[in-house]
Amino acid sequence: MAGVAPARRAAGFTLVEILIVMTIIGITLGMVSLNAIPSPRQDLENEAKRLTLLLQLARDEAIVRNRQVAFEATPERYRFLVRTEEGWVPVTKDDLLRERPFRNAPIRLLLDPPPPIANESMRVTFGREPVDKPFVLTLASGEHSVAIRADGVGHFTVIEPGEQ
Repeated sequence: MAGVAPARRAAGFTLVEILIVMTIIGITLGMVSLNAIPSPRQDLENEAKRLTLLLQLARDEAIVRNRQVAFEATPERYRFLVRTEEGWVPVTKDDLLRERPFRNAPIRLLLDPPPPIANESMRVTFGREPVDKPFVLTLASGEHSVAIRADGVGHFTVIEPGEQ
């Protein structure tokens, strides 16, 4: 039996191995595409988180600088203002508190308790004192909504609407 060579396996991949690799690639691409395209709900939550940090900063600025700072918003954009001897002046030289558009404008805004005068823009004022009135600011776009709760002593949190 010296002349019989052992059977060799052909080089390459089997059909099953190729199908398994293709399935893994498909699942991975599907997960990446889901994470790469944020949903309108995620966009609204991210906007609320960004706004929560900016409101905290504005409140701290009011206390440190010993002057009122206001947050003012329309359905398309928001900005911060500082109270001077001449009146309310928009913040322009601070990159964090500058005027910005909402990412998915228009946004429906609801303030609880409601402002005394209803008009197109909505305003929240932070005083020089470390204690302010608590409020809930709700941002809504389409059927999605998210709220920012201020407890009056400096804590701002993003909550689901209806949470207390």
